[in-house]
Amino acid sequence: MIPLRDSLPSRNRPVVTGWLIALNALVFLFELSLGPEGRESFVHSFGMTPDRFAWSTLLTSMFLHGGWLHLIGNMWFLWIYGDNVEDILGPWRYLVFYLACGMAAGLTHLAFNLDSSVPTVGASGAIAGVMGGYLRRFPHARIVTLLPLFIFFTTIELPAYVILLYWFAIQIFSGVGDSARAGVQEGGVAWWAHAGGFVTGALLVGILEQRNRRLPPGYPGYYST
Repeated sequence: MIPLRDSLPSRNRPVVTGWLIALNALVFLFELSLGPEGRESFVHSFGMTPDRFAWSTLLTSMFLHGGWLHLIGNMWFLWIYGDNVEDILGPWRYLVFYLACGMAAGLTHLAFNLDSSVPTVGASGAIAGVMGGYLRRFPHARIVTLLPLFIFFTTIELPAYVILLYWFAIQIFSGVGDSARAGVQEGGVAWWAHAGGFVTGALLVGILEQRNRRLPPGYPGYYST
């Protein structure tokens, strides 16, 4: 299932979401400009590597990406879910929220892969936090989703909680599977980082939400908790 768009219009322009997407794209273009050897050195310097952990890399690693598909997939998810979470948090709290979720995701990955020498890069953990916040505040929003049926594709509208809980379950089961195979020493997907970011976002959004920015009762798909 590939989410295409949601049904919730944003009341305010998602300025921070737009700047985050632009910054991630610019950093990736800079990576490409370094060439293969320079890029590898750059990733090893600024990616989060568990066996030589540095606190600063929790922040820098979330702005690096491993390839075009990695970047585009992450930015697509951020664009779908980020505007509405930014709406209820406000731009500055949303930025704090995003960075905190990304750092929590990095620490979760670290906890499960202490001996790994593989650098971890990507905004996925921070965006997972945005998705967790979206689930908590907009569980019944409708998500237009691309659904493969054998060799054909169709679109269907599903509640956000179906899409997001399904996604979260995949991260948990995949993380358990990776752990059973001695982690991600040879690289791969940081499943536990995604799960950690998601849970952090679901918890943190309730703490940071500005009460005076709550959406009106008639706002589609909005349920206060």
